Amino acid sequence: MLANIDGRNLRYDILGDETAPVVCMAHCLSFDSGVWAEQVPPLLAAGWRVLRLDMRGHGGSEAGPEACTMSVLAQDVAGVLDFLDIPRVHFVGVSIGGMIGQVFGIEHADRALSLMLCGTAPKALEGGMEVLWQPGFEAIAAAGSVEPLADATMERSLTEAFREQRPERWRQIHQTICRTSLEGYRAGALAIDAFDVLEQLPSITAPTLVLCGDGDTGTPPPGNRRIAELIPGAHYVEVENARHTPMVEYPGLFSGILLDWLKSNP
Repeated sequence: MLANIDGRNLRYDILGDETAPVVCMAHCLSFDSGVWAEQVPPLLAAGWRVLRLDMRGHGGSEAGPEACTMSVLAQDVAGVLDFLDIPRVHFVGVSIGGMIGQVFGIEHADRALSLMLCGTAPKALEGGMEVLWQPGFEAIAAAGSVEPLADATMERSLTEAFREQRPERWRQIHQTICRTSLEGYRAGALAIDAFDVLEQLPSITAPTLVLCGDGDTGTPPPGNRRIAELIPGAHYVEVENARHTPMVEYPGLFSGILLDWLKSNP
């Protein structure tokens, strides 16, 4: 389904009883809402309503030519909620989705019932444009596709054991990365490179859980722990033998943590 937000179509799907509390889910850069596929059945079975969003330029959402900020991406979330007439949500985000969640908790505090921030960071990597983003921009521009970044992204996101055990799911995610629009990838990367909410995190009032894989090299544990330290009352969980997307690799464990968290913050 599509919501027209400020002249741009953003794709979403929403499942579950219309009277149930809503869990809103945001994905990683170059992924789409399918990263949460393993969580949808247990959430629905437990009586939650599930809203998954494709970030602009990802999945089925239009990109738009301009660069954007994390505040703009958080406003996209609020715009979809307005479109659906949903006043408040439990927000769950991974990677850039977790950055959007931090800004959502700061700038749309009245709409956040709780936050679960996964594999994310409170600020951009120092020198990231020169070391990480610019070489990537050049590679995808030359190829006309995000495909040159797909293998390295998968290596950061999932272990080799997962690739051997679930090759079809691995290929599905790999193909999703390759199909991400150049405009969407670049806009998201620029938003990440300009991101810094360290000083604002203590203002977040929503109950917050921060979760990170112990082998996450993209957004390592120290940054995740820092978020939990700065948000009043926040909790931190570290998943062993996990990389950037433990919701995919350890769906039972992750969904159990998520459901326990939501149950404790109805």
